[in-house]
Amino acid sequence: MIDKYYIKTFGCAMNFSDSERLSAFLESFQMKPTPKIEYASLVIFNTCGVRQMAEDRVYGQIHNLRKNFPEKKIILTGCVAGRPDVKKRLKNKVDIFVSINNFPRKVSVFLNNKNYTQLKYVSKHYLKIKPKYKNSFQAQIPIMTGCNNFCSYCVVPYARGKEISRPVEEILTEIKNLIKNGYKEITLLGQNVNSYQGNFKKQKINFSKLLKMINKLPGNFWIRFISSHPKDMSDNLIKTITSLEKVCEYVHLPIQAGDDEILKKMNRKYTGKNYLKLIKKIKKEFSKNKPGKAYSLTTDIIVGFPGETRKQFQKSAEIMRKVNYDMVYFGQFSPRPGTAAWNMNDNVSKAEKKYREKYLNKILKKSCLDNNEKFYLNREFDVLIENKKNGFYYGKTRTMKNVKLPATTKDNLVGKFIKMKIIKANIWNLEGKISK
Repeated sequence: MIDKYYIKTFGCAMNFSDSERLSAFLESFQMKPTPKIEYASLVIFNTCGVRQMAEDRVYGQIHNLRKNFPEKKIILTGCVAGRPDVKKRLKNKVDIFVSINNFPRKVSVFLNNKNYTQLKYVSKHYLKIKPKYKNSFQAQIPIMTGCNNFCSYCVVPYARGKEISRPVEEILTEIKNLIKNGYKEITLLGQNVNSYQGNFKKQKINFSKLLKMINKLPGNFWIRFISSHPKDMSDNLIKTITSLEKVCEYVHLPIQAGDDEILKKMNRKYTGKNYLKLIKKIKKEFSKNKPGKAYSLTTDIIVGFPGETRKQFQKSAEIMRKVNYDMVYFGQFSPRPGTAAWNMNDNVSKAEKKYREKYLNKILKKSCLDNNEKFYLNREFDVLIENKKNGFYYGKTRTMKNVKLPATTKDNLVGKFIKMKIIKANIWNLEGKISK
């Protein structure tokens, strides 16, 4: 009897948000979640195909699970579920492979529910499922899924298909319910969130207009969004992001590489010069629309893309020095089956990739510490407290800076906004005290 489920999620924020919807769907069958995989009769692996390391973890865990618990039912979904090589490799270990889009329909049949055709979820897109949120004050809201960009290294267009934007009313309804229930932070998700094109009363609504509509909703909450593509960062959107009261002073804008030839091979559709112009506009508009307020810029960089020379790599370092990022998420190039880069000669050694990542990380440490000391030390900031551990509270500023403060008050501050004065600036975090 399939009565308890366990979901193991890998990868990005979108995957974790998807798993919240999968949980709600499974519980519509009166199934119960279990905190330990060994207690579950049904195990779902929601996978990520961005890097080989994530895939290898999936293979290892499924192998061990099938070996130790042969009676369990296993479902593989997420970004690697549709790949022929994965299906072949896990043929005798996974019961069904299903894309996230088809999860409700196919899993209904798999669970042998005679009334599955009458379930409200089955004939609709999975994003219409009301999620079972894992957090009581922070929520991640997918506003679109899929991607049309086909960057040469990326599996997303193959795994998730073309871009699909959710209707505006559907998004607003979900957010209104969250605000009503006291949620403090709303993060809008999409593989290419700033290319959003939704419908509202027979009108097309772009991402800038959507942000304005959400910003008008009554309540004390923050708005965040990830992830953006430089080619869709228009002047109008920059003005919107930097001026709206509830939109946080934080922009994540992936560059991926600093060299124009490598960017072209990546099919990124911009140059290093174009990117720096965008950064300049963003900085100018923040200074104009929110004078005196700290803001944060972050990015993604891939090191060791096929054919990238040391000289070309130095262009990424130059970009970092010019922008002074608050955080950079590095990735060593990992060839992904089905992508254009899969057929390129992966001729940068693992040792060289490791060296390049370490080199860039030194630049990042300097810019992080410089920014923290210059813009945060001895200043007051609003902080959303996320958890409490070992006598300390931990939270984040609107600019996504990690903060730590002693838990001296008897009140439980988790899930609340507080005013905090920064008394120490470290590389990766800030320390402070509650303002009087």
